[in-house]
Amino acid sequence: MTQRVALYLQDKHNMAYELEMARYAEERGFSEIWQADTRLARDCIVMMSAFLTHTRRLRIGSGVLPIWTRNPAVIAATWSTMWELGGLVDGRGRVMLGLGAWWEPIASRVGETRTKPLKAIREHVEAIRQLFTMQEVTYRGEFVNLDRIKLDVAYGNPGPRDIPIYVGATGEKMLELSGEICNGVVLNYMVSVEYIRKAISLVEKGAQKAGKTLAEVDLPELIVCSLSDQNPQAAMAEAKKLTAYYLATEPHIMKASQVAEELLEKVQSMVGWPATEADYARASQVIPDEVARTIMAVGTSDECRKKVSEYVDAGVTCPILYPLMDDIKAVVDAFADRF
Repeated sequence: MTQRVALYLQDKHNMAYELEMARYAEERGFSEIWQADTRLARDCIVMMSAFLTHTRRLRIGSGVLPIWTRNPAVIAATWSTMWELGGLVDGRGRVMLGLGAWWEPIASRVGETRTKPLKAIREHVEAIRQLFTMQEVTYRGEFVNLDRIKLDVAYGNPGPRDIPIYVGATGEKMLELSGEICNGVVLNYMVSVEYIRKAISLVEKGAQKAGKTLAEVDLPELIVCSLSDQNPQAAMAEAKKLTAYYLATEPHIMKASQVAEELLEKVQSMVGWPATEADYARASQVIPDEVARTIMAVGTSDECRKKVSEYVDAGVTCPILYPLMDDIKAVVDAFADRF
């Protein structure tokens, strides 16, 4: 397989099954696993550590860790530990650090205000990158303050950690900032190919500020893959339920893909907080198939491969496939064989 392809795992599937599928994806030539740190469900650090110990070659990334939940020095120490745990493959570490500014309504409901997210992200990226050099760091910022600290390695490799830093970005300013300060940008899912083209142009603008070319910025993208060759209608039904969820809870993402305001308002009127599966199923009935097909890969293997290829042609360097159906193996097989 010449094209990098990854899996994105949240908490939809049984943990033992996900570990089994990680090993299977590795056997079939997948390059990486990106683990969500979503809602108040599975913690990405626990799952990343499990994937590192159950595979030999796969690179493992967080997609993405909210910066407000941990001190940047603790984040650096945690990823340094996982870097040691995973070992080196072809002289390169196996872990990647994806950071994000978190989202609503969870942040405010646990007491975080998320003020000045651009400044907060910049400070975290700068400070953590310095800590990965394994040198002593003093950093004075509005959100990050470090006073003569360094990562302490009593046993093991004390050398610099080659851990690339990504930011999960959706908004225009965050995309541009990420291109400027990061090794890569984790582009969001549930967005159109047209949105991705615009997003990448903003990343390039940011990269140029730092004297980089776009080719120096990795551009993986989370892509929902609702795949079933046996029952593509069921795959569409699941895709539309997830679309309903995002229309109701992440309208800024839907607006980025120019989903009609009328549809946004209609779905939001049908879904409360906290919403139930029945709410999403009911709201999904008003969503046209074409809306789902615009923002994700849905249907048969051929249909899903075709859609993912559109994102790659738009500039995505690594599709990170989120298997929406119960069968992860079908997604791995579909892309390992012909992508």
